[in-house]
Amino acid sequence: MQKKTTNAWLILWAMLFLASCSGIKTSNSGKLVEERGKASYYAKKFQGRKTASGEKYNASKMTAAHRTIPFGTMVEVTNLKNGKTVKVRINDRGPRVRGRIIDVSGAAAKKLDMVKDGVVQVKIAYKQ
Repeated sequence: MQKKTTNAWLILWAMLFLASCSGIKTSNSGKLVEERGKASYYAKKFQGRKTASGEKYNASKMTAAHRTIPFGTMVEVTNLKNGKTVKVRINDRGPRVRGRIIDVSGAAAKKLDMVKDGVVQVKIAYKQ
């Protein structure tokens, strides 16, 4: 009986060890990074133009530009004036205007209720 118990523990330990080495990341992995600053949104003239990631800009998609966040990263953007929040995917580099931290697509700007203001204070959060 002792040998069966020992074998079971060895098998369980091996399975846990192999699972930890598998490279599978959980949704809680990564450090949460937050930034605060000004956000603006893309002008209509950019519709269909190529972004830095190679995709064409589409104002109806939930995308954004940031200077350093890796392409494909999902970022939560909160308008600090009204508390509205959206999730966008980084697919471009920018903004090119000093003092701004993110440019969001037209669709994201509408959901954030920032179209009238043009530039708003935001908090962005993402997992690194």
